[in-house]
Amino acid sequence: MYEVTVENEFCAAHALLFRGRREPLHGHNFRVWATLSSPELDGDGLVCDFHALQRALAEILRPLSNQNLHDVPPFDRVNPTAELIARHIGERLDSVLSSLGGAPGIRLVSVRLTEAPGCVATYNPSRPGDR
Repeated sequence: MYEVTVENEFCAAHALLFRGRREPLHGHNFRVWATLSSPELDGDGLVCDFHALQRALAEILRPLSNQNLHDVPPFDRVNPTAELIARHIGERLDSVLSSLGGAPGIRLVSVRLTEAPGCVATYNPSRPGDR
């Protein structure tokens, strides 16, 4: 099994709702790591071109960057927690994997997101047969 990971960062603000109470609006420098895997490599010896993956991740992050997340779908309807942001990024990235080219069997392993040093939320998409 082979894995590749790219990293990106974006700045955004949110005011999370905890147990019915809204915290003050505040900003973060969110860091994101997206990891793809494949059981084999393509004809060029790659899981996926790093540049293609970086472009795809940057495009997904663009609508979130320098925004109040409460104004950006889907976070205009759901609490923009680190966990839900990671899932949103992961689901969007998973939906464009086929356009990246790369090795047969390429799949999203995880999206890791930090909003503060030492605090990491990870989204691992479930696959058929996963429990």
